[in-house]
This record gives sequence, structure tokens and C-alpha cells, in this order.
Amino acid sequence: MIIPVRCFSCGKPLGHLWEEYKKRIAEGENQSKVLEELGIERFCCRSVFLGQADNLELVSKFKKA
Repeated sequence: MIIPVRCFSCGKPLGHLWEEYKKRIAEGENQSKVLEELGIERFCCRSVFLGQADNLELVSKFKKA
């Protein structure tokens, strides 16, 4: 799934924060700390990031029939 541009519930722009979040999590930082520093405080916005599964590379291997 591709990260949505805006939060589904409140409409806050989120798409531009995904790369920074992904990079910092890969470096081993705490998810809660990263979300707070990026300014993502609402539960609805946090659920977008925490519920994201980055499967784009896996899906792109298959051709459309």
C-alpha cells in the first residue's frame, strides 16, 4: 500500500513525512519519539503510520495478466 497523502479522519497532510519516518525507524529510533518529533500527535494520524505495511516492492514483482 502507498502511504496516503492525507489522514483519512482529520485531513492532516502526512505523505511528505513518510520517508523521514521510514529512515529514522530503520536507524533504530523509537517509533513514539519519531512520531512526536514529526508533529504527529493525533491517534488517527498515528494509526496511518503504524498500520502501514510497505509491500510496494513485493507487489511490483508481479505482472498484470
